[in-house]
Amino acid sequence: MFTVETYFLAVVLSVITMICWGSWPNMQKLVSTRWRFELFYWDYVLGIVLVTLLFAISLGSFGATGWSFMHDLSQADTGNIVSAITGGIIFNAANILFVAAIAVAGMSVAFPVGAGFGLVLGVVTNYIALPQGNQTYLFTGVLMVAVAIILSAVAYKRLSDTKKEISVKGILLSLLAGVLFGFFYRFIAAAMYPDFAAPQPGKVGPYTATVLFAIGVLLSNFVFNSILMKRPVKGLPVGYADYFKGTARDHAMGVLGGMIWGAGLVLSILSAGQAGFAISFGLGQGNAMVAAVWGVFVWKEFKAAPAGTNRLLYAMFLFYIIGLALVVYARM
Repeated sequence: MFTVETYFLAVVLSVITMICWGSWPNMQKLVSTRWRFELFYWDYVLGIVLVTLLFAISLGSFGATGWSFMHDLSQADTGNIVSAITGGIIFNAANILFVAAIAVAGMSVAFPVGAGFGLVLGVVTNYIALPQGNQTYLFTGVLMVAVAIILSAVAYKRLSDTKKEISVKGILLSLLAGVLFGFFYRFIAAAMYPDFAAPQPGKVGPYTATVLFAIGVLLSNFVFNSILMKRPVKGLPVGYADYFKGTARDHAMGVLGGMIWGAGLVLSILSAGQAGFAISFGLGQGNAMVAAVWGVFVWKEFKAAPAGTNRLLYAMFLFYIIGLALVVYARM
């Protein structure tokens, strides 16, 4: 199988992960005016399954390093298989709760509470499990990124009605999503052997782990998304029949969105072989900066923002750049 052999390449792949994780929502945005998120999400999940399988049967099945995907899967212990699948279930629950939090309380609450808490908790838990990199640079970088997320949320708050009261329900949903975001990556990492070039019997490699993760997302979606369809946080309930009323473009955008996110996950896991799981996860969480770039420069979301908002955005980008640079330097 293909593995990452240098730290430089690991950083490059982590940056691509950041771009993927921050760009997939554009697919939903392109169809959001007529296509409910709950229906979009089914195709999104299928996209994750599809792209992880494509990586597994291609890069994960050829080459002299490690085991091929099918051999790797066949020798895995049940406990490690369950651990990787559990990572997918936890992620799916977190993602749906995060979307619900945005719908209830807006990005100004969901991002600092959910994304910010998930970032800090995820880096801490992965570093404790497998300490790699200079902890001073790593955690200072994470703090800078957390500040950038808060600045981003403040900027979005300026676009909303300043008289709107903060929703307690939204805060609780964001907090729960953040906790789950902080732990899903650890379950994937726990199922894997740390040195991808030296397989350990019973453990799984990066490609097998991501396929099992995708299976967890798919299976749990029949529970989580079905509940969301019947009891949506916003709008009227939708049924399974509504899914088949979508156009080819609606479904294609969902699958593409899932493939973009799933590709980012595979690259993040591959980069962890050289960068370590804490650094790889931390770099990937720069996705909020990428999403902000799309919002500012492509979708023009801040065109009508009050005076002074641009200064917040510039400060946000600066803190992101400094934070991500420190996270990268932590392993050098």
